[in-house]
Amino acid sequence: MTRSRLMTFLAGFIMGGLAMLGIVMLSSQQPRELEIVHAGGPTVPPDAADANDANDANDASAEAPANDSADFSRSIIIPVQGVSAAAIQDTFDETRGTSRRHEATDILAPRGTPVIAADDGVIKKLFLSKPGGNTIYQFDPAEQYSYYYAHLDRYAEGIREGLTVKQGDVIGYVGTTGNAPANTPHLHFGIFKLGPEKRWWEGTPINPYPILITRARR
Repeated sequence: MTRSRLMTFLAGFIMGGLAMLGIVMLSSQQPRELEIVHAGGPTVPPDAADANDANDANDASAEAPANDSADFSRSIIIPVQGVSAAAIQDTFDETRGTSRRHEATDILAPRGTPVIAADDGVIKKLFLSKPGGNTIYQFDPAEQYSYYYAHLDRYAEGIREGLTVKQGDVIGYVGTTGNAPANTPHLHFGIFKLGPEKRWWEGTPINPYPILITRARR
């Protein structure tokens, strides 16, 4: 190979290498979609009582056995206006999805029926979730228990987090938000015994049914 051809070959080789290097550097500078990894569960605290309904709930109640309703120490009322104890069915142990226990009582009523506070206490959290729809978490005055109201059509006017409510106050209205069947308006009502951390999204589920039919004031 002559000297001129060798120089031409080397020049082409170097130019080709530089071009490839430029392409690699350019591609490395292009914006790319970040992969978001949530370690240890969802970033937002999950809907605890919706551990009854949600596959992705990060809730201690999913591992804890249900508390005996006889240990419940509060005097509550049926949280749907105009519904008697005789109209309530025990749905606590029913299966939802493929294997999840319901861990709540469904109280059927016409859409828009007022939902009332089962006990005195504080509105701890207003939460919109895929399974529960419009939900309310209410703590009792001693913060021993959390009352969970789900599938609400809407909140009552003036309801906000931190609001003190009295037993019987209207806090929302029966609906079918979340994963409730559109033709079956009802209140999904749960009771949870809170842990020492007093987290609104976790607790030990208690069956509301025997409480509502034997100890609720009607």
